[in-house]
Amino acid sequence: MSKVTVRDMTEGTEWKHIVAFAFPLFIGNIFQQLYNTVDSVVVGNFVGADALGAVTSTIPIVFTLIGLFIGFTMGASVVISQFFGAKDIINLRKATHTAVLSTVIIAIILSVIGYAITPWLLEMMNTPESVMREAVIYLQIFSAGLIGLMLYNMGSAILRAVGDSKRPLYFLILSSVLNIILDLIFVIYFHWGVAGVAYATIISQFISGLIIFYLLFRSHEPHSLTWREMRINNKILKRIILNGLPSGLQLAITGFSNVFVQAYINAYGAASTSGWGVYSRIDAFVILPIQSMAMATTTFVGQNAGARKPDRIKKGVRESMTISIGITFLIIALLYAAAPQLVSLFNRDEQVLYYGVLFLRLNSIFDPVNVTNQIQAGALRGVGDAQTPMFIMIGSFVVFRQIYLFIISRLTSSIYPIALSYPIGWIVCSLLMFWHIKRSGWDNKISKLAMR
Repeated sequence: MSKVTVRDMTEGTEWKHIVAFAFPLFIGNIFQQLYNTVDSVVVGNFVGADALGAVTSTIPIVFTLIGLFIGFTMGASVVISQFFGAKDIINLRKATHTAVLSTVIIAIILSVIGYAITPWLLEMMNTPESVMREAVIYLQIFSAGLIGLMLYNMGSAILRAVGDSKRPLYFLILSSVLNIILDLIFVIYFHWGVAGVAYATIISQFISGLIIFYLLFRSHEPHSLTWREMRINNKILKRIILNGLPSGLQLAITGFSNVFVQAYINAYGAASTSGWGVYSRIDAFVILPIQSMAMATTTFVGQNAGARKPDRIKKGVRESMTISIGITFLIIALLYAAAPQLVSLFNRDEQVLYYGVLFLRLNSIFDPVNVTNQIQAGALRGVGDAQTPMFIMIGSFVVFRQIYLFIISRLTSSIYPIALSYPIGWIVCSLLMFWHIKRSGWDNKISKLAMR
C-alpha cells in the first residue's frame, strides 16, 4: 500500500494522525462551502437582495434532498475503513464497487424527486413572493445536477476511509476556483442571474466528480475501481445502509425540520430571509473545524475498531475533543468582532445587514456546544453505532426545536427567540449526549463495539 496516499491510523501518536487527517478535510470543507458562499456573494452584489434570498433560502431544502445520501457516504466510509484496518482487501474492493454503483442509482432518483417537489417545498416554507420565482429556478437546476455532487462525495469518502484526505482536497480546490470563474462569467457577462450561479455550481461539481473517479479507475491501490467488478454486493450494501441510514435519516429529517424553521424566519419579510441566509453561509464556516475533526475521528475510530485497539480509540477521542474546543473558541471570538464586515460582503442593504449581524452574533456564541455532540457522534459511528447519535439529534434538532418554535411563536412576536431555536436545540443535544455517556458507560461500550 502506498504510504503517500493512504494513512494507517492503527499505529503512532493518536492526535497527530487525527490532526494530520483533519487538516486537509478542513481546507477541503472551506472550499466546499465556497461553492455556495460565492454564489451568494455574487448574486447579492450583482443581482440584488431578493436574488440573495432566493439562493440562501434553499439551504434547508438542499440538506433535505441530500441528507440521506450523505449518511450513505458516511456508512460506506465506516465499512471501508474497517475493512482497510482489518487488511481485508477482498471485502474492501467489494465495498468500494458497491458504494459507487449505488451512488449512481441514488443520484438519479434524488434528482427526479428534487426537481419535482421544489415548488411545493418552497411554498411550504412561506417563501416571500418576491423571492419565489428565482428560488424555484435555482433549486430545480441544482437538483438536476446532483449526480456531480454525489460522485465527488462518494469518491472522497472512499479515499478518506483509507486515510487519503489530500487528493480530494486538490481536486476540490480546482473545481472551487472553476466555480468562482463561472459564477462571474454567467452572472456578470451573460446576465443569467440565479440560474447562472446554479449552472456554475453543478458544472464545477460534475468536473470534480469526474476527476476523482478518473483517479480511482487509474489507481492500482487496493481501493481502486474496475468496470468488471462494478456490481452491488447485497451483504455489504446492507452493512453500509445499517451504518449510514441512521445518520442519513438524522440529516434528512433535520434538514426537513429546518424548512419549517426557515418558514418562521420568512414570516418577518424578505430582508429577514436574506439575513438568515447570510448567517447560515457564514456560520457554515465556523463549524468546519468541528466537522473536520469529527470526520477524522470517525475514520480514526473505524480503522482502530477494525484493528481491535479500543485504548487508542478512547485516547484519540479525548484528544480530538480538546483540540476542537480550543479552535472553536478562537474562531468565535474573531467572528463576533467582524460580524458587520462579514455580512456586508454579501449585501449592503440596511435591513439585510441588521438581520444578518443580529443572527450571526446571537447564535454563533453557542457554536462551541456542538463540539461535544459532534465528536462523540463521530466516534460512535466509527465503531458502527450510528443509532444513538441519530435518536439524540433528531430528538433535539427536530422534535424539541419544532415544539419550542410552535410555543414561542405564540407567546411573542419578537424574532429573537425564533432565532435562538438553533442554539437551544444544540444545548439540548449536548445535554442528552452527556447524559447518555454517563448512563451507558461509554468507554466500556467503545471497547465492546471495537471487539465485535
